[in-house]
Amino acid sequence: MQVVILCGGQGTRLREETEYRPKPMVPVGGRPILWHIMKTYAHHGHRDFILCLGYKGEVIKDYFRNYLWQTSDVTLKLGREPEVKYHTHHDEEDWTVTLLDTGPATETGGRLARALPHVRDENFLFTYGDGLTDSDLNASIEFHQNHGAIATATAVQPAGRFGELSINEGTITTFSEKPDREPRFVNGGFCVFNKRIGDYLTGDDCILEREPLERLASEGQLKAHCHTGFWQCMDTHREQQQLESLWAAGDAPWKIW
Repeated sequence: MQVVILCGGQGTRLREETEYRPKPMVPVGGRPILWHIMKTYAHHGHRDFILCLGYKGEVIKDYFRNYLWQTSDVTLKLGREPEVKYHTHHDEEDWTVTLLDTGPATETGGRLARALPHVRDENFLFTYGDGLTDSDLNASIEFHQNHGAIATATAVQPAGRFGELSINEGTITTFSEKPDREPRFVNGGFCVFNKRIGDYLTGDDCILEREPLERLASEGQLKAHCHTGFWQCMDTHREQQQLESLWAAGDAPWKIW
């Protein structure tokens, strides 16, 4: 199944890093957090990625264009007939990565709308370029296929400040962006969408987490796949350091590959 990942935001709360690179390229354990997200999907068998680029998107393009060069041991033959020999094999050799310029100021729903023409099948995977989890992604796909609604969001339980979900027997009945009180469940991304979600997207100024998801919830078309295990976003320098510490200690719950 194809995976759409939003990679275009400016990451203003992580300005120490994002002044020089987009947030998905901020490193955890020496690799961009985007790489960790993609490794998680690849572990579950999903290796066809559509990356929605925006702010400093050229950094992500350069990373994948030079992926072998950056991740391999190499031998260079210099002279009039130069030659490069790569010595290192890696698990990413069967990945397909589509890099889309979705605009520097496009909102999340607008970026998704621009990606939809590149989605081949009726259902696809979707997430943000700044969160890690050990959730069973294939279980969320099975859940999505069984209920038949347009959208499934992975519901997680971190500290407050994210879009709160009210859930009744597996259906999200209300979607509230940025609640004042600490929520029980929040939208953790790692979604499964049907392409019919395009009917709810209204242009580059469309914010996915507002009218589209709120409307889907009010119509009973937004389901929750609840995950009580590990989930962590990386919005701040402190959260980056938390993830770095887990990786350095060999205790990174999201490293399931």
